[in-house]
Amino acid sequence: MTISSPKIIEIQNATVYRGRTKVFDQLSLEIIRGQSVAILGPNGSGKSTFLKLLSRELYPVQNENSFLKVLGEELWNVWELRTHLGIISQDLQEQYLGRVKGLDVLLSGMYSSVDIWPHQTFTSQDQQRAEALLRKLGMDHYREKKYAEMSTGEQRRLLLGRALIHDPDVLVLDEPTSGLDVKACFLYLEIVRRLLQAGKTIILVTHHIHEIPPEITRVVLLKAGQVMADGDKSDILTSRNLTDLFDIPVELVRLNGFYQVIPGKKNDYD
Repeated sequence: MTISSPKIIEIQNATVYRGRTKVFDQLSLEIIRGQSVAILGPNGSGKSTFLKLLSRELYPVQNENSFLKVLGEELWNVWELRTHLGIISQDLQEQYLGRVKGLDVLLSGMYSSVDIWPHQTFTSQDQQRAEALLRKLGMDHYREKKYAEMSTGEQRRLLLGRALIHDPDVLVLDEPTSGLDVKACFLYLEIVRRLLQAGKTIILVTHHIHEIPPEITRVVLLKAGQVMADGDKSDILTSRNLTDLFDIPVELVRLNGFYQVIPGKKNDYD
């Protein structure tokens, strides 16, 4: 299916429940193709629910003047959608069995499956693409290595390759450096930066401010199921806004295009 819609996601007045809990109430948000965005919010802000809306695991309550479209469509075959959206989450990382080999992790992306299975077939082009991605990620020597024998950072890089196997329209990253040490974090962010510089559209969903690379220019602050602020990164990422977002005084620091926060004084923003 060819995608012609200029909008990756279009949410209009959406009310969304997780079980009996109302997560979003009249949420509206648009992200257009070619615009990489960071969705930043604390735990409990609705980030995971947003991801499940994007992957069509959840749907909003049906109401007049309310809708949710992904890549221009309200209804999707989930398997087809996954060829257009490359979603990398911690849930996915935990689903893989330890015996799976590195190359097979990438190949499994062809069927959006966890591991590869006897009924699945792969062409020589599929194999070549997976091999090329391993080299691109600097992981060609992990071809035969078992998933369980890899570090968290190595597993995360493999899953990025799995998401790229279809060259999707959009990459969706869920707290991509969570649990990584400094070296693994920086290696992963460098790969993400190269993808952004090459023109890949990325939606980054996180509560880690340091994960937002310089190439991302739009930031959405999400708090308690509401869009607290949305706009240009330089306008949205301020000490005042982040203090309000996380409900604790913070001081924002910027260096080399990256941002980080340090504890602020309790009376700075009273």
